[in-house]
Amino acid sequence: MFRTGILSRPVTRSVVSVLAIGSGAYITKSLLSTAHAESKETPKAFSGFGFTTLRLHSTKDVNHNTKRLVFEYSDPTATSGLSLTSSLLTLTRPEGRWLPVPRPYTPISDLDQEGYIEFMVKKYPNGKASTHIHSLVPGDTLTFATALKGHQWTPNQARQVYLIAGGAGITPIYQLAQGILKNPAEKTKINLVFGVNTEQDLLLREELEVFKNRYPDRFEYTYVVSHPEGGADGFQKGYVTQELLKGIMKDGDAKVFVCGPPAMEKALVGPCGRAGILAQLGFNKSQIVNF
Repeated sequence: MFRTGILSRPVTRSVVSVLAIGSGAYITKSLLSTAHAESKETPKAFSGFGFTTLRLHSTKDVNHNTKRLVFEYSDPTATSGLSLTSSLLTLTRPEGRWLPVPRPYTPISDLDQEGYIEFMVKKYPNGKASTHIHSLVPGDTLTFATALKGHQWTPNQARQVYLIAGGAGITPIYQLAQGILKNPAEKTKINLVFGVNTEQDLLLREELEVFKNRYPDRFEYTYVVSHPEGGADGFQKGYVTQELLKGIMKDGDAKVFVCGPPAMEKALVGPCGRAGILAQLGFNKSQIVNF
């Protein structure tokens, strides 16, 4: 989770579909000879166990340490086959290492998107996997292992959900929000709290703004920036504190999803069985999901 997507869909004759990604585009041909072919089940890029190697189509710098990477499926009509909320285990082999380095990453593209899958990857200092992934150029490949399933969301599982993200932890939070909002059967309301260090770390800001404009009665957000570089335009200065959350999280029956740096998660969920901020606000363990 877009500005990108399939612009034309396959029909019962040979067609050419243009997949627009960022400022570029590429053409993929799909051949469907009969109406009967349309009734076949959509192929899934990730199904069952095993390994899947995908070719990198394009990359885009988001800020000084974060990139968006688009990988294409071998079958342009395939979808991911993943469910909310899922991540994929990547296997990289940085130069000089005998054994592969496994790391999970959460797709940000619509899980039902045909032809490609997109990730947002933050490069960490001395991060073996993230450094290798950032070094990839279009035409290179990356190997993915079995999908990792998180909390199994079902439509209208909760009347209200609170999503609390910190930094790169926005990716699973965003995937969940996107999946809920795009489902016409859903009535769940979403309130996002997104804490970062600087304005440049407000990842997926444009996409979140689209959610707000498209679903004004169901999606709200609060940005919190600890070290803003300019004026506080469109966000609050400071940290994700108990006092801030108390003014936002007013539905005690809601579901709460948390993903962020370890220190943030520890403060919210609670260390070593002790009550964290969320417990002090009245939420019990069954209401809290820590990605």
